[in-house]
Amino acid sequence: MSNEISPAFDAVITALKGKKVIAYPTEAVFGLGCDPDSEDAVQDLLALKNRPWEKGLILIADNYERLCPYIDDTQLNDIQKKTMFSFWPGPVTWVIPAKKTTPIWLTGKFSTLAVRVTDHPLVKQLCSMYEKPLVSTSANFSGFEPCRSVEEVRQQFGKHIPVLEGGVGGRKNPSEIRDALTGKLYRQG
Repeated sequence: MSNEISPAFDAVITALKGKKVIAYPTEAVFGLGCDPDSEDAVQDLLALKNRPWEKGLILIADNYERLCPYIDDTQLNDIQKKTMFSFWPGPVTWVIPAKKTTPIWLTGKFSTLAVRVTDHPLVKQLCSMYEKPLVSTSANFSGFEPCRSVEEVRQQFGKHIPVLEGGVGGRKNPSEIRDALTGKLYRQG
């Protein structure tokens, strides 16, 4: 692979640096994302999706280390960590206690944060190139089905949203969500 950044990655990375919302393919559906450290970008994402801030958001990353500034994994024992890591990289999102410094615009009304280490090659490359995790929520308006193609993203959100073009993974359902402390299943994958 060459070190040259393709125009597709260049456009979405420029948008992320400009605190804009982007769309990108994930394991099952397209996601909407932005820089997790930009309150303005997260507020724009929530407004675009018509999603209440209280629900909290998911962070997606190419590796676990990128998530560490946001989560307090000292509250997990070795067995809980081993279980979590056995599903990563992959389409399982884990809810982990958040660090006290993690912004409320990410955690919502919770003291936890949902995080995932993805195995989707384009998202892995995007996070690696941006050197940060991304906010990840399904690309759809409230009440609509999640987008599964670039065309569907453009139909719902217009032609001006920066989109990392590519195919979604072969999964039928969005990521499974589990509690890292208890193992409780919040959403079937």
